[in-house]
Amino acid sequence: MPPMSEFLTFLAAGALAQLVDGALGMAFGVVSAGILLALGLPPALASASVHYAETFTCGASGISHYFAGNVRKRLLLLLALPGLVGATIGAYVVSHVPAGWMKLALTPYLLGVGVFLILRGAKQARATDDNPAAPRWLGFVAGLADTIGGGGWSAINVTALIARGATPRIVVGTVHVAKCIVSAAASVSFLFHVGPPHIVSVGGLIVGGMVAAPFGALFARHVPARAMTWLAALAVLGLGLNNMAHAFG
Repeated sequence: MPPMSEFLTFLAAGALAQLVDGALGMAFGVVSAGILLALGLPPALASASVHYAETFTCGASGISHYFAGNVRKRLLLLLALPGLVGATIGAYVVSHVPAGWMKLALTPYLLGVGVFLILRGAKQARATDDNPAAPRWLGFVAGLADTIGGGGWSAINVTALIARGATPRIVVGTVHVAKCIVSAAASVSFLFHVGPPHIVSVGGLIVGGMVAAPFGALFARHVPARAMTWLAALAVLGLGLNNMAHAFG
């Protein structure tokens, strides 16, 4: 594929992934890493490239969410600080150990949480916690899983916090800002273990993601909490089924 065609392909992929990710709080890493793996990049280089791109795309999305009123500082610190540690360790692991087992290990969790959120969405009238807290282990586990599997930070954090009754738009916005910080830490670690990124793919993902970022933030602000809970549930179920298909296909 010529460099310009490859760049445009990743630009379109980055825009689509960021639009979904900005609205639901998840999917950019999984979609982007899947495309890179399909094109033949090794798992460690695919995960590294995605995190290089997410440092910029999540930054743009996070700024949009901040001005839309979707970010809470206490939750940001509770997620980002442990996430830095988990992401740094995860970058080392994925650079030296095959990543397939991690995706398989996450499958039961994703399927279970997806079903739980569908049931919760059917019952809840509205989310009431506009200033949620997070367990101290959550950011660490999400950061570790994200760098090992090429995605998972948002899926783990968003579903866990929404399941605790947090307002979806607050969760999505804050998780995005935290993801920018965690991705920057993972990128530094990947530079030492993997080396420079795949320039064309990372550039396309960054440009497409940054263009689409403001639209995802606006979508998150105006969609009802119940609808976002159901959308998040369907996205998580899709991730779990995708992992299962690759594991047993």
